[in-house]
Amino acid sequence: MAGPHMHSQVELNFVLSGHMTYWFDGRELTVDEGRLVLFWGMIPHQVIDRREGTTFICLYIPMSVFLGLANLERFRDAVFRGAMIEALELRPYDRDIFSRWRDELLSGDKGLAEIVRNELTARVLRIERDGWRDLREEGSAIASFTDNDSERFDHIERMLRYVAEHALENISAEDVGRSVGLHPNYAMSIFKRAVGHTINQAIVRHRLDTAQSLLISTDLSITEVAFESGFGSVSRFYEAFGDRFFEKPTAFRRRMRAKSIQLPA
Repeated sequence: MAGPHMHSQVELNFVLSGHMTYWFDGRELTVDEGRLVLFWGMIPHQVIDRREGTTFICLYIPMSVFLGLANLERFRDAVFRGAMIEALELRPYDRDIFSRWRDELLSGDKGLAEIVRNELTARVLRIERDGWRDLREEGSAIASFTDNDSERFDHIERMLRYVAEHALENISAEDVGRSVGLHPNYAMSIFKRAVGHTINQAIVRHRLDTAQSLLISTDLSITEVAFESGFGSVSRFYEAFGDRFFEKPTAFRRRMRAKSIQLPA
């Protein structure tokens, strides 16, 4: 990756061979062959090193699905607080099933995509049930923080969580700041310094990630996608989509469907 990036989904990475090292929210974390990790894409992350020949499978769970999982409060809190979760128990079939999920998602078959989504959800539930740990506990910190910094980071984490849970609603930067008891101007200032973009930009990014998922996996009209993703108008949706992805939603949908058709059997 050219630099740290962020997205709204929950990301799962299964390393098939070799190893890869992340820069993950101020730490260097290495994931070796045969390990499965999960983290929230809104935590700034970047692959900074990879052994030659390393192969891995990267899958995403929409935030709406993750938030809908029942009885996972401790697990969800850890993810929202920036944990890189490692599954402590893997099964002999994990390697094959992750490869199959990847192939089925790339096939463009909507029925299979829905099945994969359900199976991925079940796999996350098993990670929580079978046991997990936070890899940050073994990662080397690149920077140390003062008590005041820690307090600010707690506010940032809570604001990011609020955005994830409410971005598809009619919320503003002021709403996000008030949700953690901060004056909106102060909230916007510390958020921008910590995350690298504004609260409003974070809300829009989440909506656009949702829109991309809908464009790929559904036949909803562009208007329906716009409103389902939390945009108040179709024109604002087109503007935001073009600013971030440099193409129109219709062109993105055609390109992604063309890719699925061109895949070899």
